Amino acid sequence: MKKSDTDILISALETAPGVIIPLIREVPPQILRRRPAPAKWSAYEHAIHLSQSDAAFRARLDLILSTPEPFIKTIENSAEDEAGAMLEVDLDESLDRYVRERASLVERLKKLTPDEWQKTAVHEAFDHYSVFIMFRHLLNHEMLHAYRIEELLLKKDWDKVVAP
Repeated sequence: MKKSDTDILISALETAPGVIIPLIREVPPQILRRRPAPAKWSAYEHAIHLSQSDAAFRARLDLILSTPEPFIKTIENSAEDEAGAMLEVDLDESLDRYVRERASLVERLKKLTPDEWQKTAVHEAFDHYSVFIMFRHLLNHEMLHAYRIEELLLKKDWDKVVAP
């Protein structure tokens, strides 16, 4: 891994809110909270979920950097979140927190040494895992949810979906 690899990843993480927040703001209010199916999240829920991710990844970073043989458990969505609890969370406050926490996380990542970027952990579900892989995973995770938001934004057949 080269320094340019980490620099590119940090830059992508730093700019992600600038892509995701305008995307969520583009979703019309009448479909923002609508689920495309009972067990599928709305654009609103995807946005709330994204706003909550940095704290978990910061905690994982702390664990990996402070523990000789760290073990990382898979993050599972709660039954409450799957049932719609995120629809009760304030979107504006969540997006503000997302911006603040991401800026703080990026500043922390900029200070990591090459050795810290390569520090490994045992992950419950993955064959191998490092600090670099973890933050690449965070970026991929965000882009997956951003894609889901965009799918909902552009969906043609909302008239066939029952509102919650």
